[in-house]
Amino acid sequence: MTLGGSAIRDLLDRHGIAPSRALGQNFVTDPNTIDRIVRVAGVDPGDQVIEVGPGVGSLTVGLVEAGAAVVCIELDQHLLPPLREVLAGTPGGERVEIVQADAQRIDWGAFFDDRGPGPWKLVANLPYNVAAPVVLRALDEAPPVREVLVLVQREVAERLAASPGTSAYGIPSVKVAYWGSAELAGRVPASVFHPVPKVESELVRIVRSAVPATEADPVVLFELVRTAFGQRRKMLRKSLAAAVDADAFAAAGIDPTLRPQDLGIDAWGALAAAVQD
Repeated sequence: MTLGGSAIRDLLDRHGIAPSRALGQNFVTDPNTIDRIVRVAGVDPGDQVIEVGPGVGSLTVGLVEAGAAVVCIELDQHLLPPLREVLAGTPGGERVEIVQADAQRIDWGAFFDDRGPGPWKLVANLPYNVAAPVVLRALDEAPPVREVLVLVQREVAERLAASPGTSAYGIPSVKVAYWGSAELAGRVPASVFHPVPKVESELVRIVRSAVPATEADPVVLFELVRTAFGQRRKMLRKSLAAAVDADAFAAAGIDPTLRPQDLGIDAWGALAAAVQD
């Protein structure tokens, strides 16, 4: 049975733990929200799931109850004893492996060498301060992760799922579009967390495509993206003047008076290919 707010607070008190603001720890205390996350993630019996930042295991229990085999990656060693206590009292808790590591630095290649190629799902209530880097690094370095469903700060979710031409569209949006497709999957109120955060949260779902959206060299592509969005208010002919000449813009079919937020992933791919030629 998933953990409620009083059970989580009692567990933390017994272990002498206060949620770390520095680590962005806000634990989900509402069983209905846990059920919703598991349902939206499409977790089925036998699925292999990676959970980053399990905390005391409220979402972990929900994943186990859905029949998943879970690998929890937790940075904070102080949370490991209460997490193990919760799993010891959970039917199916033996299907959970706990890895004490930083998800921003973990060797994903070695991780899958040890545990198999999956497919895997990444399902997590991510600490606000590392949410985007964790997701983007997983997309770059963890190909066996085929689907992602994460609960993050609303502004982060909007950036990950943004479409060209919107104010939220930026480097994270282009990176996600390169690897797959993203959609916002629902708001989550601050009241379901302990402690209650000062920001709104949102679920975002990402599905990895079979192949990247463009065949252009990703190193060239994302160097152009980083350079252009570093001066997002400038026209591309100015922000990319050192890297892209008029002939390359013409070959790519890109209007050089556009700004970086106006280009979708296909256009960025065309521009990167033109620069390479």
